[in-house]
Amino acid sequence: MFRILFLGFCLMLPMGGTLYAQEVLRGEVRVDLEPVYARFIDLPYPPDTQSTHRRALEEAAMFYSAMIYGWSFYYDIGEKARGIAEVFELTPAGTIEFGDPGLYATDAKIQDNYLCLYTDYRLNEAQKRRVAMWKSGTVRSAQAIGHGPLGGAVEISDWIAIKTTALEDAARAAVRAVLRGAERNRPKEVRGFISLAAFPRYWIDGAQWAVSARFRMEITEIVPFAAY
Repeated sequence: MFRILFLGFCLMLPMGGTLYAQEVLRGEVRVDLEPVYARFIDLPYPPDTQSTHRRALEEAAMFYSAMIYGWSFYYDIGEKARGIAEVFELTPAGTIEFGDPGLYATDAKIQDNYLCLYTDYRLNEAQKRRVAMWKSGTVRSAQAIGHGPLGGAVEISDWIAIKTTALEDAARAAVRAVLRGAERNRPKEVRGFISLAAFPRYWIDGAQWAVSARFRMEITEIVPFAAY
């Protein structure tokens, strides 16, 4: 019954016949139908069909935003010996919202108490240029794992904000990994741009979220410690 209702919902989304003639991005979102973390955040349990549909599509929109637009970043790597705190800041370059006409649900299935939602995102011309930019010769790739809380204070109690926190931590780890491989001396500050290369994979690691993600990044400025 859940699958039938979901596929009916998918049919209400834009499903133009020329979709596969266009350039598209694809990804799968998995929504836990029996979340062990439910006691940490204000989520209805058991999840109702409509809220589960929306949650899956909102998560897909978040990932497509990160793939197409990405972020600009500032990273002060910090150093304990000098009393310098680590600071990593991300600024979104653009967002895709729930209901965006380019976002399509193509199929869904229930597997091991997860709703697996398969999606496409049809790119417009401006978005095609942005994606091409992320694949240029000056862009580097890195895989990293990040962590975030299962729940917490009111300002991060929303589930999508919590999963974004883990993804942003993975972005920080990816920048750090690229710097370790490319820079002989540890820099003081770094600036640049970073995007998600594909949909990430989430799991629960102890009492926190963990996420494995692959990123593309362009480092535009490196400030050495010698400059201070």
